[in-house]
Amino acid sequence: MQICKEVIAIMMKNMVLSHSLFPHVEKRMSSIFKKQFLAMEKEIQEEYERKVVAFTAECNLETRKKMEAQCQKERAANEEAEELMKKVNEKPAVEYRTLLDRLHRLEQDHLKRFLLVKQEEYFAKAYRQLAISQRKELHNIFFTQITNATLKGELKLEAAKTLVQDYSKIQGDIEELMDFLQASKKYHLNRRFAYREYLISKVQLMDSQASTLINAAATQISVLINKMERAGHLPESHLGLLLDRAETEINSVKQKFDHDLKQEKQKLHQKLIIKRRREMLQKKEHRKEQLSLGDPFKTTKEVTHYLSHWKNLLNDHAIEFEELTEKLDNEAGEELKDLIFNLTEKTLEELKRVQYGIFVQELVKLNVPKMFLLEVVEEHKKEIIIKREQLEREEHEKSMVAEELLQLTRQKLSQELEARFSEQKKIRSWEQSVDSSLALPKIRARTLLQAFELEQRDVELLKVDQNLAMTNKQQHSKMKKSGSRSRNKIDILKKSLQDKILIYEDSVKDANVNKVNYELLLEKDCQLRDLENKLGEYIASLQFQKTVKKIKMLELYTAIISVQALLFEQLSMSKTLSKLECIQILETHNPEIEELDRKLEYEMLHKESAQQQQHLMNKQRWTPDGLGLSSEAVEMNADRQVTVLLRQAMNKCNQFISLHQQSLRDEQWNCMVLEDLLENIEMDAFLALYSQELRLAGYLAKLTRVPMGMLHRILNLLLPSSSQSEVLSVLDSINKYTDAVAEGDSAADEPGSCKKRKNQERWQALENKVREDLINISLERIPSLNRREDSLIKKKQLALLEEASFIRLGCLSTHPPMEQSGQYVSVNTATAESIEVLDTGEKVFLFREQRDPVLSFHNSPRKKKKNFLNSKKAAHASMD
Repeated sequence: MQICKEVIAIMMKNMVLSHSLFPHVEKRMSSIFKKQFLAMEKEIQEEYERKVVAFTAECNLETRKKMEAQCQKERAANEEAEELMKKVNEKPAVEYRTLLDRLHRLEQDHLKRFLLVKQEEYFAKAYRQLAISQRKELHNIFFTQITNATLKGELKLEAAKTLVQDYSKIQGDIEELMDFLQASKKYHLNRRFAYREYLISKVQLMDSQASTLINAAATQISVLINKMERAGHLPESHLGLLLDRAETEINSVKQKFDHDLKQEKQKLHQKLIIKRRREMLQKKEHRKEQLSLGDPFKTTKEVTHYLSHWKNLLNDHAIEFEELTEKLDNEAGEELKDLIFNLTEKTLEELKRVQYGIFVQELVKLNVPKMFLLEVVEEHKKEIIIKREQLEREEHEKSMVAEELLQLTRQKLSQELEARFSEQKKIRSWEQSVDSSLALPKIRARTLLQAFELEQRDVELLKVDQNLAMTNKQQHSKMKKSGSRSRNKIDILKKSLQDKILIYEDSVKDANVNKVNYELLLEKDCQLRDLENKLGEYIASLQFQKTVKKIKMLELYTAIISVQALLFEQLSMSKTLSKLECIQILETHNPEIEELDRKLEYEMLHKESAQQQQHLMNKQRWTPDGLGLSSEAVEMNADRQVTVLLRQAMNKCNQFISLHQQSLRDEQWNCMVLEDLLENIEMDAFLALYSQELRLAGYLAKLTRVPMGMLHRILNLLLPSSSQSEVLSVLDSINKYTDAVAEGDSAADEPGSCKKRKNQERWQALENKVREDLINISLERIPSLNRREDSLIKKKQLALLEEASFIRLGCLSTHPPMEQSGQYVSVNTATAESIEVLDTGEKVFLFREQRDPVLSFHNSPRKKKKNFLNSKKAAHASMD
């Protein structure tokens, strides 16, 4: 969000530097942007908090209901177990109750895990939806302000178009930056987890080594006593007392070790937390200083440099944070290792004291030979040394294995990072971008995995319950004594509980993981399809708007031409101008049309020649050098060493196909851009022509002195589908080119009321004539309407099939034109798909190409558009 806002600010400042925007306008718009962005962020935050509260309440309610149902199920099972335990012996009953409690704990753990993952998905979807809404609102704010500035005349139309195009283009760069940052964040986070797992394994190894040494030293005390007894130096009556005392002393030493270790770990934990917070705070302060000293927004004028700066800066910060975290974790591991080592050595010394200071002295008092005791003690010392060396070797070997595993994990993470970049780049190259910058896919995978495991577990548990019911029924028919029947029943129930426990403990299976991956692919395909549908809907909407605009302009143009014809007729009938003078007016008007025609033809030819030049440049990709075929291979071909050349060509086959598909995509994109440019050029020329026709109509209105009220009523007749505001706009445009008098004063300068009445009757007759002509035209259309209804419907359907086809950019192909030799090519309507357009009741039809892309090396000829200016000149000629 911050990056998008600063990008907008940089673009606005660049508009000031290019003199496309005044500084005071830029300041005012920046102030408006800032206020609206703050209001938007506040609204989004409030909406997020509301959703969090709502989802939390909903999840808590669901959790409470599920846990209450689970508790009721457990209470019923416990009551049944209590009734059954009264009829059997204590040992089987205790075993059954232990298994039942274990099963209940597993059921609760799995239920809590499932509810937690489900809740996590709820919050992820809410956050994703708000992020998308925030992005849409930000774009809406930007486009609204640019539109307002253009309408007010503060920003030129061409500059606004350039700004919007640059803004739209830079969104792709921002998306790529977000992809990189998110993937980099996951990469470094996974590296930290891998390193912590490595440290945890080392700590567990140290704990195991310490426990092994302590147990070995403790075992030597009982071994010493037993060895003295077996050698006959210790009476059997003293053996039990010494062993009990040895066990007491050993347990005391071990308990002290556990207590001291726990206390020292807590102290070390507090110490490490304080140290980590201090180091992290210093790192954050240093990061703020870097951002304040090298603010890219203040020092950068190019948006690409700004994004590159952010990319490098955030990536460096992520690396520094990872290095700091590893350093702190490593230091914590070393301190914990020293702590365990010191306490282990202290405990071993304590066990030596117990062995030498207590039991050796007791054995001496019991007349055990001292030399024999010393020999055994020396053997124990050697055993401890050997044991320590063995543990050190094992620690070294396991440490090497752990380090190798860490390196392999990091290599795998690097490969996954590159694969993620490639996948996202491939998706964007298809122009089917999916917002993957959030953590929803992985959360969704966990939810699906839990759902599949729950479904499979329920099926297996149902089988166990069915087998239990069948077995109980068979045993009930065989057993007659209640005691034996109860013992047999509890054995069957124990077996059933053990089977259920195994089902819960062995729930994760590869089949479920594969099902999750397949389901995610299906969901991703549905998302891409929805995006295609939405894209088709947007394109159809834009095309419809452009068509409506063209139709409206043609209606206005036709109305103005009709007004000109009527005014010429009035000038001729009133003898104000002769026929020759009318022809001279038209001939004076024709050079302007011809000049517009020349400009239009020049611009269209210039754009088409530019596209042809670009096409020729793209063809250079098909040279041997462009395909990566070396000059040596070409020389081999000359020497008829065809095998090597063919092998090299086969190796380049995939590259060849990819280049050709990319060339087809580029060619189609260039054609689309050219078509849009030519349409815009034509529309601009048409608007210029329309303005000239308005000027001519105003000049004729000035000559005829037509009342504005009468002209208003005529325009209402000629423009029946236009609103009053549109009609008044046309009338005002005509009025700008004339100083016609008002209706009541149109004949004020003519002497007498007779001529005034004649003029009024003349204009009224003109209005009646226009009305009658329009009525006659409408009546002429009615008889033939029913006869041509079927053919019109068919033609419209075929026209829609021609125009409303949206080609999926991932599988492009060159298609023949729909109309050939006066006959229409049949269209497979089975591939058609309709989308309901909300709030309008209309439908958008999508047609998908199901054939494989056909490689074509020929450029299909463009259909030459009919020039409306030539038609205009022909109309004037016919009018003459």
